[in-house]
Amino acid sequence: MHAQSPAAPIITKAHTALVFIEFQQEWLASDGLLYQKLIADKPAFQAAVANAASVLQAARAQGWAVVHAGLDMRSDPHYRLFAGGEGVLGLRAAIPRVHTWTGDGAEFVAPFIPQGDEYIVRGRSGASVLKNSTLDAYLRNNRLDTVVFMGFATHVCVESSLREAHDMGLNAWVVSDGCAAFTVEQHAHFMQHILHHFGEGISSNDLVRRIQLEN
Repeated sequence: MHAQSPAAPIITKAHTALVFIEFQQEWLASDGLLYQKLIADKPAFQAAVANAASVLQAARAQGWAVVHAGLDMRSDPHYRLFAGGEGVLGLRAAIPRVHTWTGDGAEFVAPFIPQGDEYIVRGRSGASVLKNSTLDAYLRNNRLDTVVFMGFATHVCVESSLREAHDMGLNAWVVSDGCAAFTVEQHAHFMQHILHHFGEGISSNDLVRRIQLEN
């Protein structure tokens, strides 16, 4: 992982949103379809969940801005947003084919169930949690110019969100041990070869310390 530039912006409570990507049953439940079918390195995945939970606990204790960026197709069970998976490529074809995100799999899992005034992203239509969603307006209207991403999968939705956040002019961070790919090799490739082009990395321990220091 590349070191942070000395001139890089820091993570501050006043300007930062902590964004939790898809901490839902499809990934976190023991019988979740994505967990069962895609996660090859389950211990690394479970470690990432635990590390993200420690960040969430600290953020809630100190009143930081918490954002839950899930995927929920329950209002569109026929996947019309993705043309029903017909004549399209990539995730727009795969999601309707395997029927994810329209049932219980879209439910958030404790401790990541939204609480109080924690923000729930709506309207998302792509791998990036910023694509056509309400997250952009939330950030702008609350003068938040820094985002810290955690979640799944590192090389899919986390990376897509990171790239888009960068191109939108946001300062984007990824919690290095608070997200996971299907394999540890995929995660390591992202951390070594992708992340530094679009943002910075921070460990969950360092982030928790930063949160606790800024009351």
